[in-house]
Amino acid sequence: MPIAWSQTSPSTVFHADNLTVLPSLPDESFTLIYLDPPFNTGRKQKRQSTTSVRSSAEGAMSAVGAITGFKGQRYERIKGDLLGYDDQFEDYWAFLEPRLIEAWRLLADDGTLYLHLDYREAHYAKVLLDALFGRDCFLNELIWAYDYGAKSKNRWPTKHDTILVYVKNPATYYFDSSTVDREPYMAPGLVTPEKVALGKLPTDVWWHTIVSPTGKEKTGYPTQKPVGILRRIIQASSREGDWVLDFFAGSGTTGAVAASLGRRFVLVDQNPESLTVMRARFAELPEVDFVDAP
Repeated sequence: MPIAWSQTSPSTVFHADNLTVLPSLPDESFTLIYLDPPFNTGRKQKRQSTTSVRSSAEGAMSAVGAITGFKGQRYERIKGDLLGYDDQFEDYWAFLEPRLIEAWRLLADDGTLYLHLDYREAHYAKVLLDALFGRDCFLNELIWAYDYGAKSKNRWPTKHDTILVYVKNPATYYFDSSTVDREPYMAPGLVTPEKVALGKLPTDVWWHTIVSPTGKEKTGYPTQKPVGILRRIIQASSREGDWVLDFFAGSGTTGAVAASLGRRFVLVDQNPESLTVMRARFAELPEVDFVDAP
């Protein structure tokens, strides 16, 4: 049964497998899509199997949805060669790929995708997103660095995540760094007092602590991301009134930050624990619809 949603709807949280919701949402509805999918850490996941076929035409048609490769690139060829390299990744990509194809369809012409991964999959995802979006649509590789938790003694401790940033159209995408909260200079003695007082714009390396287990921000959800990370993303890549989508919603941080900044949002998650957290978190917002989708 199709999902009844349009840009005249209130902010909405769907309790469902995201692949049952996404196909019903209208094309190019969202200025910003932030995705924080499972990181392929070995946890049990519910995956949908897909079969990829190599395109013999000049353009490419995906086996999980009709999509032409950017500027006629042979998307299936690039994907097929890469997936043949690593069986474990092929399984993960079979889970993630159809959802990223939907993300591409749902992005507005001025829209931006932020895909949040860690070291296990980010390098594979970069090559495949280059094929799906086009290399001209790659905007940034953001590094979120933190220093908390256990430290390995037999290798360099892994204390960062990667956020890949792609735009729908490199000629029209929206980005406004002037709206982003500034941060202190690491070497304030090298700049003027006026600049120290103003602070500096963030670069592509973001030093930000994780959500403290004892902090006020903590909801109890195990993979909760910090408000500060989402605030920076939403400030830079959307305007007041724009629609923001997160279909691995988790604790709902994307929606909470979007609402605080005057944006509207659609969140999707199938985990009942996630819905419990979001109902409590959004209880004081003026209007948010919760929908149990098929």
